[in-house]
Amino acid sequence: MARRKAAQSQTCIRVDDCRPRGPQADLDSGDTIADRGLVTRAVTDGLELLSDALRDRVTRHLRRFERRSCALEGRRAAAVAVTIVGDGEGRACFVLTRRAARLKNHGGQWALPGGRIDHGETAEQAALRELEEEVGLSLPSSSKLGLLDDYPTRSGFVITPVVVWAGAEAPLEPDPSEVAAVYRVPLGDLDRPEVPRLRTIPESDRPVISIPILGSHVHAPTAAILYQLREVALCGRATRVAHFEQPVFAWR
Repeated sequence: MARRKAAQSQTCIRVDDCRPRGPQADLDSGDTIADRGLVTRAVTDGLELLSDALRDRVTRHLRRFERRSCALEGRRAAAVAVTIVGDGEGRACFVLTRRAARLKNHGGQWALPGGRIDHGETAEQAALRELEEEVGLSLPSSSKLGLLDDYPTRSGFVITPVVVWAGAEAPLEPDPSEVAAVYRVPLGDLDRPEVPRLRTIPESDRPVISIPILGSHVHAPTAAILYQLREVALCGRATRVAHFEQPVFAWR
């Protein structure tokens, strides 16, 4: 994340109002949602390849999605770019980074390109600016497809995920001062039966979410945002994720 001050007000739900209810509240350690039959697997037809049909599908789902914003209440406003891009095989992918280990905040962790919203910026402007700063990808404002729910973090941010379309010809050149590596991860990886994984921790009564990707585990907030990308943008389901917890190491 770029280090910038943010001063942007947003409205509505609080993280305290997003506690798990029903069967999600008592998941065993390491359970997947599929294990407990809470949701069906996503319909993957048309998700594998980057196409105009996929762009239309994502745009349509996001337009009809009634997103929830979150009041700052002393937290700082931030935005991330959830970037849909092609790879060398023509597959539809999203951009995922590994943050540089030397960064003061969340060094070495998995992340979506993003950072604080500057005074006077919109979430969309901040997400596109950070996308260019972190991975060298410059996109016009018309690349925005829509927004997902705000996610309030334990470390004092309210993150607005901005879904953008980069297309097939999108070179990625990470800035080594912020990004150790950048990956194009197929959207199909979000549709595996082990996605997402939920576990309990003694420090919280909220389930901790993670997604197994690239031989590792991506945790919230990134995991929560990617899971909602699958549910809302790809499958058209109004699934909420603000109640999902982060692992303790990400609380600072």
